[in-house]
Amino acid sequence: MSYIRKFFSYRAANTLIVFVGLILIFSFFTPRHVFVNPRNITALSKLIPDLGIVALGVGMLMVCGEFDLSVSSVLPLCAFIFISLLKVNINPFFALCIALGAGAILGLLNGLITVKGHIPSFITTLGTMMFWRGMLYVCSRMWPIGLRAYLPPGSLFERIFTGKIGGVVPVQVVWFIAFGVILGIILHSHRFGNWVYATGDNKEAARAMGINTDRVKTICFMIVSVLCAFVGILQLLRMGTFTCTQGIGFELKAIAASVVGGTFLTGGIGSIMGIFLGAITIQMLENGLILMRVPVFGISAFIGLAIILFVILNTYIERKRTK
Repeated sequence: MSYIRKFFSYRAANTLIVFVGLILIFSFFTPRHVFVNPRNITALSKLIPDLGIVALGVGMLMVCGEFDLSVSSVLPLCAFIFISLLKVNINPFFALCIALGAGAILGLLNGLITVKGHIPSFITTLGTMMFWRGMLYVCSRMWPIGLRAYLPPGSLFERIFTGKIGGVVPVQVVWFIAFGVILGIILHSHRFGNWVYATGDNKEAARAMGINTDRVKTICFMIVSVLCAFVGILQLLRMGTFTCTQGIGFELKAIAASVVGGTFLTGGIGSIMGIFLGAITIQMLENGLILMRVPVFGISAFIGLAIILFVILNTYIERKRTK
């Protein structure tokens, strides 16, 4: 029971209440109740893991007290590396390992620049986001690259990562849940998770306890970038074409999902379950508003308002608890 309480915090419970409320609202108010149409649910179950897996890593990094804005560049860059390897007849499983390794290196660079250069992670990752995006544009010439010439549809590799279980449930959902469980165990039941919370709550106190805070932060940066690489390949397989605009906007959506899930921007507070539900809520909110024919600029306004309201709610609850 103690493990469940840690994994499913009261802030995650708040997000769950809003999550259920949105389902009810969109179920009744979308035209012809299309929100609960099986086709829309299937589409959502393919889209949510893309943002959700990235948000899990970004949220964990936020608990550690840092940000990563470079996800929108790391994601397509690793996808480009993957499809470039396929073009020279590299086995897709080996290409996947190389792409994930490239993601780890990019995360390592973000971490080292931040902790060794004593630069705020916001500035570090803003710079690397623009740098890697520019490099990607140069290398890809901003041309789309079709996947099917190098990986035939229905291959074993594609079925493992973007197939369907029982012909109904997209495999991406299983990957999302699996990453959520793994990171949840690490953050809430492993020593490293305690180090993450301690580093985000008070870095100097954590150092006094013998925690290598620089290493903890660097590892969290690497986790984010590896997850971005994985999602980049999932998107590539799902769409069947590489585009250099993959992942655009994910850096802010992932932060929004973490905040909605109860993660504090100041670090030291947050839960994997809350981030998990926050990612679903953000994607579901966007989908529901589109189905209600809200203009595009109106969708951004609603999501922005939701973020502000969640921050106010979580801050108020935290103050009440600490009194």
